[in-house]
Amino acid sequence: MTTTDDGPAAAATMRRGVHAPGGAKQPAGRTASGSARPAGRTVTSRVLSVLSAFSGECPRLSLSDISRRASMPLTTAHRLVSELMSWGALERDPDGRYQIGLRLWEVGALAPRGLGLREAAMPFLEDLYEVTHQHAQLAVLDGADVLYLERISGRDAVGVRSRVGGRFPAHATGVGLALLAHTPPATQEAYLAGPLAAFTDRTIAHPGRLRGVLAEVRRHGYVISDRQVTLDAVSVAAPVRDAADEVIAALSVVVRVGEPQPGALVPAVVGAARGLSRWLQSHPERP
Repeated sequence: MTTTDDGPAAAATMRRGVHAPGGAKQPAGRTASGSARPAGRTVTSRVLSVLSAFSGECPRLSLSDISRRASMPLTTAHRLVSELMSWGALERDPDGRYQIGLRLWEVGALAPRGLGLREAAMPFLEDLYEVTHQHAQLAVLDGADVLYLERISGRDAVGVRSRVGGRFPAHATGVGLALLAHTPPATQEAYLAGPLAAFTDRTIAHPGRLRGVLAEVRRHGYVISDRQVTLDAVSVAAPVRDAADEVIAALSVVVRVGEPQPGALVPAVVGAARGLSRWLQSHPERP
């Protein structure tokens, strides 16, 4: 079934249509990075606020930036940043700005939902990449967003707003539609009741239309997301099931409009998703 790109991904600060660019007034209860401001400022909550200050749009920050985005005094930010640096969670670049450190990446790589699934999916992603030499992607649903766990891209692939570890509102992406369609009805209705961001004139931003699209995804087992994020990219996505027959992820390819026709890619994408599902079902001990 066809909707409207999966050119997924940017904006960790964008949550279902709420985007707070630098300098814009923040919603109540939000930091400048878009993360929820903790009600109680414990040491743990302050450390998490420092880490949450970083995003795909702002991967390198000055101490003043961190203080402002984490909503804490400069002296407190300096103390916490120093401790995080000594542990390896933060590093400084040659210009003196701070960035996420390799130690934090090392810990994050242990998350079984990401690492194990990514390792299992890689052969299938490689197969999809060989079909198009464009983009082959693996994503999971995390709240109202899709979170991209892996992507293989060709040198001349169409430009997309995605990155590994990046997020995007689920309704605007192929992988997101494939995942959202298989959530419980109450979850879908809660999503439909919220704001639906539009990125192009083809984005599915009307609740009634989105409800119908999700029903078609369940009926057909795949989705063609046509120019929802950018007007030059289209994606084909299909859900991945685990040993309990629950949809836990989605695979997709993203190609330039008309190169090739997306309908021709449906068998390959559905086949890859089913192949990964079979592998997961035969290895229930793996995430």
